[in-house]
Amino acid sequence: MNTTTLTTTNTTDFEPPKWLKECLLSQNISGDREADDDRSLICRAFEFAYQLHQGQYRKSGEPYIAHPVAVAGLLRDLGGDRAMIAAGFLHDVVEDTDVTVEEIEELFGSQVRQLVEGVTKLSKFNFSSKTERQAENFRRMFIAMAKDIRVIVVKLADRLHNMRTLEHLKPEKQQRIALETREIFAPLANRLGIGRFKWELEDLAFKYLEPDAYQEIQELVAERRSDREARLEKAIENLRSRLGEIGIHVWEVNGRPKHLYSIYQKMQRQQKEFGEIFDIAAVRIILETKDECYRTLAVVHDSFRPIPGRFKDYIALPKPNRYQSLHTTVVGLNGRPLEVQIRTLEMHQIAEYGIAAHWKYKETGGSSNTQLNTADEKFTWLRQLLEWQNDLKDAQEYIESLKDNLFEDDVYVFTPQGDVIALAKGSTPVDFAYRIHTEVGNHMKGARVNGRWSVLETELHNGDIVEIITSKNSHPSLDWLNFAVTPSARNKIRQWYKRSHRDENLARGRDLLEKELGKNGTLSVLKSEAMQAVAERCNYQNVDDLLAALGYGEVTLNSVVNKLRDEVKAQQPIEESESDKQETKILTTDSGKNDVYTASCSKVRKSDSPIAGVEGLLHYIAGCCRPVPGEPIIGIVTRGAKGISIHRQGCSNVEDIPGDRLIPVSWNREGNNGRCQTYPVNISIEVLDRVGVFKDILARLSDQKINIRNAGVKTSEGKPALISLEIDIRDCEQLERSLNQIRKMSDVLNLRRVSGVDCE
Repeated sequence: MNTTTLTTTNTTDFEPPKWLKECLLSQNISGDREADDDRSLICRAFEFAYQLHQGQYRKSGEPYIAHPVAVAGLLRDLGGDRAMIAAGFLHDVVEDTDVTVEEIEELFGSQVRQLVEGVTKLSKFNFSSKTERQAENFRRMFIAMAKDIRVIVVKLADRLHNMRTLEHLKPEKQQRIALETREIFAPLANRLGIGRFKWELEDLAFKYLEPDAYQEIQELVAERRSDREARLEKAIENLRSRLGEIGIHVWEVNGRPKHLYSIYQKMQRQQKEFGEIFDIAAVRIILETKDECYRTLAVVHDSFRPIPGRFKDYIALPKPNRYQSLHTTVVGLNGRPLEVQIRTLEMHQIAEYGIAAHWKYKETGGSSNTQLNTADEKFTWLRQLLEWQNDLKDAQEYIESLKDNLFEDDVYVFTPQGDVIALAKGSTPVDFAYRIHTEVGNHMKGARVNGRWSVLETELHNGDIVEIITSKNSHPSLDWLNFAVTPSARNKIRQWYKRSHRDENLARGRDLLEKELGKNGTLSVLKSEAMQAVAERCNYQNVDDLLAALGYGEVTLNSVVNKLRDEVKAQQPIEESESDKQETKILTTDSGKNDVYTASCSKVRKSDSPIAGVEGLLHYIAGCCRPVPGEPIIGIVTRGAKGISIHRQGCSNVEDIPGDRLIPVSWNREGNNGRCQTYPVNISIEVLDRVGVFKDILARLSDQKINIRNAGVKTSEGKPALISLEIDIRDCEQLERSLNQIRKMSDVLNLRRVSGVDCE
């Protein structure tokens, strides 16, 4: 990802690093054909990128090629293969130059193309917001990861180097990139087990997001360095001597301070000052075998007094990212706590390099084992992301769910058969049931935890044995959404509710269409070819599916009516009797009465009024349908002294009005002297009742700069909540845009526009 803007500042020529110089000088001279092929691909990729980035410079003033070279170097240090290193050189060329992915494949092969394409941002596509762009980038990235897990490793190397050079950007951009790094990319590095990337990404993000705290902790750690190193050295000498006495060969014993951000997190979590945090350093012991790890643990506990409750066995129960180690905290010298980590050399490699520790790529015969096996338990988290990301249409909700899924610590529970299931922290038996299988969750009747019946909202803990009791007559309850934690479980509950209430949604959709077109008109239209064509245009197989979607809120009433109008026009064109008259009948009911019109008065004089066609006459916007600019309207001459009431075409109050009282009118776009006038609109939203859903809806309206006149919420236990809002709208486009943002929320079951007040 290119997060640094290009500039044209002149600077000195680029100096390749030592490893790249050696690669360039040793092409085709080793006699080892495979090694020569590797070097050839890497060198060709560098030379290609060097030429394409000529004349491009970073904000720091250095040639832009320094960035892809640094990314390639990070991938080389991780043990990446030639395709990864080549992709490191080329990851920005599609975005920043005219080169296509097809050209990349032709020159460097399909694997390099796949990696470059997976890393490239969607900068050449248009999105309505930065959040939507970010969400689409992440959706594409995770899909690419499922094809080749190396994509995310290239992405992480790219982000790490950009974070290392972030000081050259404007403060607001530093904050945005650092926040995204801490919330998305550092947790991703952790999920993949690449510890060396994770810690540095977190510390760099900390530096820009809390600069004062970062500086303070950095100075305090440096200030006490000599005392800390002296204590660690004594503890290390003690352990090395004791281990040597019993014949355990130690690869390495070292002491290190904890990373700055982890110290800051502990201070925040425990509400303590720096001076109250004693275990800011750890001793790491690296051995040869697993057996020696447990023998060494006994030596540590014999040499120092262990602190109860501070021992974790990640060897017997590895983390989802395959991290393995024994962690224990003991009372060290001078009575200060000391953390000790014990692992084998292989475990240490995995802890530092994660998934990159065991690259085994087969680049011959067209096969590669880099494709992700989502059935593999260690990639449960990624499989879950792939399962629910397409269900979350709203960009903001997707980003929030992504953060939650990446950040959450895991708890490990067991099936009655002894299989280990990793779940997000705070998960309940409902999350466990849906993790086993969708049908297990959908037919869940109860649960036993550790052999005892348990309420479904019980929080699960490490080591719990969970048994799910099912019944064919049982089904999910909306109440489960109040305590289900995992996005996968929550989405499966919503999907069941949507399917099981199809008849209700179908009736609601039919009712909405009937109110818009009139009862008689709806009966004839639903069976028409035009309506079937509308269903297909909306990507539904038949009219019933379209009506159910309309009732559920997947499509809008305006969208259906407008498409229907277009289809009727195309199938039954009407000749105009007068060329200057633009009043067109679109739909006709069985009684021959017009239900929907398009009225436009091109010859009327423009005025300060927003309505054209009523110049000099007393008029007002009808409270029953409350039309807004952009919607077809019709005027009615009232019998009292109120003048002309302006209605939406199709309003039920217009149906029985004689034709001689109807006046063709239209919106005057140039009226009102350019003032930004707003119009009240009432909407009703049926939502799944959860904490924060009302706040999320208001936030989306606020993003559209919409004022809320009135708001009300009605709730009933076990049933959806009903939210009523009266909002101020400028025009039809703003209304549709705002309502679509709300409809995209997965908690929204139905959204409809309702009448304001009754008309006389």
